[in-house]
Amino acid sequence: MTKKVKAVSIRRDPRERFVSLANSRVTAAINQIRLVGNLSNRKNYEYSAEEAAKITRALQRELDELKAKFKGEEKNGSSVFSI
Repeated sequence: MTKKVKAVSIRRDPRERFVSLANSRVTAAINQIRLVGNLSNRKNYEYSAEEAAKITRALQRELDELKAKFKGEEKNGSSVFSI
């Protein structure tokens, strides 16, 4: 005879999930921003002032949208970037 065992899903409370995801996602985002910052090394890359400004504007726009979401002012923008 075999018994069937019900799978019990253990859900963490919303605060635990928030803290866990925030820690991993913010760390990953910071690392990615640092990698973008590495593109500023003129010894390895060639770019115009306008291209650099376009990158910083795109990142600032996303940061502004993030701040608005945390204030409850949801905005939806495009997530596609191209120089």
